[in-house]
Amino acid sequence: MNSSQRQHFLAIAAIAAVAILVGDRLVLTPLVDRWKERADQIETLRNSVATGALLLDRDNAIRDRWEDMRDHSLEGETSVAENQLLKAFDRWSRDSRVSVSSIRPQWRQNAPDFMTLECRVDASGDLSTLSRFLYEIERDPLAVKLEAMELTSRDENGRQLGLALTVSSLLLIDTNRARALSERTL
Repeated sequence: MNSSQRQHFLAIAAIAAVAILVGDRLVLTPLVDRWKERADQIETLRNSVATGALLLDRDNAIRDRWEDMRDHSLEGETSVAENQLLKAFDRWSRDSRVSVSSIRPQWRQNAPDFMTLECRVDASGDLSTLSRFLYEIERDPLAVKLEAMELTSRDENGRQLGLALTVSSLLLIDTNRARALSERTL
C-alpha cells in the first residue's frame, strides 16, 4: 500500500470516527435518554393506575370513613366547637376520675375548608385512672386524634403520675361560609 492510499484510508477512517462520534452524541445518546425517560414515565403511570385501582376497590370504605369523620367532627362556630371539646374532656376526666389541671386550646387554620383545634392537656392520677382516661378519649365518637403523650412520675414510688397530652380535633367549615369569611377579610 503506498502512502497516497494510506492517507486516503486514514482520512476515511478519521471521517468515519468523527461521524460515529457525532452520531453517538447527537442521535444515539438522546434516543437512549428519551427511552429511559419514557420508561420511567410509564412506570409512574402504572403505579398511579394501580393506586387508583386500589382506591376504587376501597371506595365505599373510604367514603364511609369520611362520612363518619364528618358526622363526628366538631360542630359550628369555633366557640361552640371549643366548648364541645372542653365538655368532652370534662366527661372523660369525670368518667375516669383523672384530675385535669389545665387545658390549653389553640386553633390552626390548615385550609380554607377545615380547621383543627389542638389542645395541650395536663392531667394526673394513678396508672389505672390515666389508662381509663386514654380509653375514654379513644372510644368516644368525637373525632379526636392523639398527637403526643408524655407520662411522668410525680412521686418516688411512681403511684402518682402526670400525663401531658396533645390532642387535635377537626372542624369542617361549610365552603359557602368559608367563601363569605374570606371575602369579608379581603
